[in-house]
Amino acid sequence: MNIRRFFCALAAISFLSIGACSDQSGEAAVLPEVIQAEVPSQAVQLAPDVVNVSVNASGATSIAMDVYKSPTCGCCGKWVSHAEQRGFSLTTHHPEDLNKLKIEHGIGPEYQSCHTSISAEGYVFEGHIPARYIHQFLAAPPAGARGLVVPAMPMGSPGMEVEDRFMPYAVLLLKSDGNTEVFAEVTTAAQQYQ
Repeated sequence: MNIRRFFCALAAISFLSIGACSDQSGEAAVLPEVIQAEVPSQAVQLAPDVVNVSVNASGATSIAMDVYKSPTCGCCGKWVSHAEQRGFSLTTHHPEDLNKLKIEHGIGPEYQSCHTSISAEGYVFEGHIPARYIHQFLAAPPAGARGLVVPAMPMGSPGMEVEDRFMPYAVLLLKSDGNTEVFAEVTTAAQQYQ
């Protein structure tokens, strides 16, 4: 069983979200009001030489990234919506071998989740990372960093919302040598959208 299917099965078995990994649930997700917050002001103040910034039709700045996911993973689609609402311009791809792509970008199996995003600068963002932390990382990438990861699929993280349930988790800094350290500890659902 590939890692993507493993995590989707784990989510279902653990009651993380019924139908979170499938677009076939037939029901639109009801998102808490806090999720519909505006793009943080620091997101539009990023220097163009730090990240690949563009201006969209409404005049707001956006950061371009590529997202690699399964075409049937609903929680990934919900994360894409979360990121786009917060200043990212995403191009979605459905590679035949998603696990190979993850390994090629230095994301070990213990750090993998269901989708991988890659910035124009080559930084990787694995899993259900709140957009605010990607903005923070891209504003000042730490020396020797490859990106950020949120392993597995924490309940209540962006794209994994289920009613008011929330499981605290850590956003990890993925270093070039393959090691990690804690970049941010997410202890409340509201913290993800500040």
